[in-house]
Amino acid sequence: MTFSEILNISLMQGFAGLSLFSVLLLMGLGLAIIFGQMGVINMAHGEFMTIGAYTIYLFSHLAESYAPKLIGAYFPVAIVAAFGFAFAAGWAVEWLFIRHLYRRPLDTLLATWGLSLGMQQIFRSTFGAKEVSPTLPDWLMGSWAPSPGLDIPINGLFVMALTAVVTGGVLLALYRSRWGLRVRATVANRVMANATGINTRQTDRLTFAIGCGIAGVAGAAFTTIGSTGPTSGSLYIVDAFLVVTFGGAASLLGTVVSAFGIAQTQSIAEFFITGSMAKVLTLSMIVLILMLRPQGLFAAKVRR
Repeated sequence: MTFSEILNISLMQGFAGLSLFSVLLLMGLGLAIIFGQMGVINMAHGEFMTIGAYTIYLFSHLAESYAPKLIGAYFPVAIVAAFGFAFAAGWAVEWLFIRHLYRRPLDTLLATWGLSLGMQQIFRSTFGAKEVSPTLPDWLMGSWAPSPGLDIPINGLFVMALTAVVTGGVLLALYRSRWGLRVRATVANRVMANATGINTRQTDRLTFAIGCGIAGVAGAAFTTIGSTGPTSGSLYIVDAFLVVTFGGAASLLGTVVSAFGIAQTQSIAEFFITGSMAKVLTLSMIVLILMLRPQGLFAAKVRR
């Protein structure tokens, strides 16, 4: 094997890590917002990702069955719908029982774990136990070859662009909108935020729903690189929590950096060793770093 071939394989493996980074970052963004503000350990976050993935499949099926001419245009609309459905589900979940469990993190862990099992059964009863895949538009198929022997999938480029847009939108909303101002005030000092007239309960509900909506977008992105099943979201929930913990709770910069580091380490390691050993290696590195820096890479300064 020549040096050029090794370089091309390494670049493609690194790009595969960028695709995983995109999904982990979208998952981690929602978790970072929810956990950073409310301290809620949402074990059902992966199921909101699954809602987004099944939304893409549903729109694909409807386009194929009733409007074949729109098969090339349904995907952007389905992404918006994925955010909307996951947002609505998150709003309902927060109103039904999450709001009763604030300041009880262990209870939220158990409650949302039970919720995730229930949602998985709903998916299984509605869509079946087998994994499904949507029909992707033609413009998402194929690859881009910047040089001979180097093929970069177009769907991976799209996922990265989508992740950049969503991440930029979240940052813009947090630092340039009234909602972001209320969120940052609530994170900094919830008691003082209440005293200044901020409805922290309403802010919590909206934040939880937005975090779930972002998970729905992660599910939409996931459909371009994998098939969807009732337990697809649960496969990413541990990695998403690792991203948030490693980066530092309530730190969006830490979420971005940790998602990139975890995805690239795991992807490159899989080129040399098995997938399970790559996960063990990645987890071991995270544990060692957290032993030296328990607050994560970028700890947020929060008043309690």
